[in-house]
Amino acid sequence: MPERIGRYTVARKLGSGGMGEVFLAYSPAGDPVAVKLIRADRLDPVTRARFEKEARAARKVVGTNRVARFLDADPYADRPWMAMEYVAGRTLLDAVDGGGPLPAVHTVSLAALLAEGLGVVHGAGLLHRDLKPQNVILGAYGPVIIDFGLAAFADAREESLSHSGMIIGTVRCMPPEQAAGNPHVTEAADVYALGTVLLYAAAGHYPYDGTRWEAIVAQVSNPAQFPDLSGVPEPLLPLLASMLAQEPEDRPTVEQVAEACTGLMTVLGVTPVSARQALIARTGASGPGTSAADPFTADVEDRLRAYVEAGLPSATLDGPPAAVGEGSAAEPTEPPGAAEADAVTPRPSRPRAPASQRIAEELRLAYALQSAL
Repeated sequence: MPERIGRYTVARKLGSGGMGEVFLAYSPAGDPVAVKLIRADRLDPVTRARFEKEARAARKVVGTNRVARFLDADPYADRPWMAMEYVAGRTLLDAVDGGGPLPAVHTVSLAALLAEGLGVVHGAGLLHRDLKPQNVILGAYGPVIIDFGLAAFADAREESLSHSGMIIGTVRCMPPEQAAGNPHVTEAADVYALGTVLLYAAAGHYPYDGTRWEAIVAQVSNPAQFPDLSGVPEPLLPLLASMLAQEPEDRPTVEQVAEACTGLMTVLGVTPVSARQALIARTGASGPGTSAADPFTADVEDRLRAYVEAGLPSATLDGPPAAVGEGSAAEPTEPPGAAEADAVTPRPSRPRAPASQRIAEELRLAYALQSAL
């Protein structure tokens, strides 16, 4: 393990993959950063130049908490490196593999937050190009996309696809146009990759699978081979199917994905804030995990089932969100069939403190003085 990378003092290794190694390091002032040291055998003058361009471009991504901030890079070191904001937490891959797929309401919140972050990336004229469950960190403040700015390496064809250990995760999340060798992908490629991430979050598997990368690429590139959406909660099926469409022009934009998710939350009587808090409670780096049977999740899952039984999920996702009347934040509108469901299986009442009191308590907890300081 190197003692220093650039001006950063290395503390420990965080992980490794086909592209290189990642270390937790500290700036001279003691600020934690994540430094990715690129593999020496993945370099050539063209790739170094692209890496420099991507690193400069990554500085332009501002205005979102959902993308780890770019800090520093040296594309012309013996082994190029990039320093990014350090985000404590588990990857989405580890969370699902260790705790099972996320409940639908958590997946919807995850989708909305990541789509919002990608929208800022695309607004800066950039792409991620390698979004996958390993590149989403579930931190104390919600999901964060990492490895942004390394797209210089994401387009390599034979070398990257044939390198054992890194290609399976990447190829499983690769859109058909990229798998077919098209080097000029658009924002729709990130939408497809986001769809694979959400599918893994909701169902624990990818749209296409196989024991060899060649077999996976063949499936991804075949228009007659439909993605495997088994295990996906029914209200999410129309959205995920559209995100995984074979043709780029048939996929929604990230803005449309975010709008569909927030619309679904609205008609379910769940605010984006409460859905995000529930996601963090289950997956965040701090605080105890919350099981899928907690009262908040159970209540929303009841609503989801009511919408499915009423035959409304497609309209919910494909059309505009249902109108919410004044005062609905305090008294969410019940979906059709919810009253009948309550009559059969009463839900436990959950007294709620006034919003101002809840926010004040959250602020006290968030900014409480720590004895260690």
